[in-house]
Amino acid sequence: MAIRNLRYQKDEILKKKSREVEVIDDKLQTLIDDMIETMHKYNGLGLAAVQVGVLKRVIVLDMYDDKGPIVMINPVILKTKGQQEVDEGCLSFPNQFAKVIRPAEVVAEYTDRTGKRMKIKAKELLAQAICHETDHLNGEVFIDKILPGTLEYVEPEK
Repeated sequence: MAIRNLRYQKDEILKKKSREVEVIDDKLQTLIDDMIETMHKYNGLGLAAVQVGVLKRVIVLDMYDDKGPIVMINPVILKTKGQQEVDEGCLSFPNQFAKVIRPAEVVAEYTDRTGKRMKIKAKELLAQAICHETDHLNGEVFIDKILPGTLEYVEPEK
């Protein structure tokens, strides 16, 4: 496992659409392990492959509960319900936070790392994270969706 280099705000790759994963092989498993390790190193709730420079439809999430990390390959949001105004940040936009409107609930389908097709129903923070990371796969970043006037830059702690 290895910590991958994050791609930041001005990097053009963040605006590109990621490609479907066709084969789940050892190379993909290594990418997934590296993504989880990288997400944990930076205390993120989620990370999309594009954020480490790989244009594949893979996201990892961790709510830091007893369930452990969730790996979603080729995720598709099938249904959304309600809305919530949330504070959001992104590992690719360090120390920047803003308010965004996200669905309160989502139903998504994805392939897990063993190749099994799964469905997840998520609420609140997990729903927000799934939407945020899925946006990355479509070349969209949260900074494009913020409520006007809510962007804040927080000085990093020394």
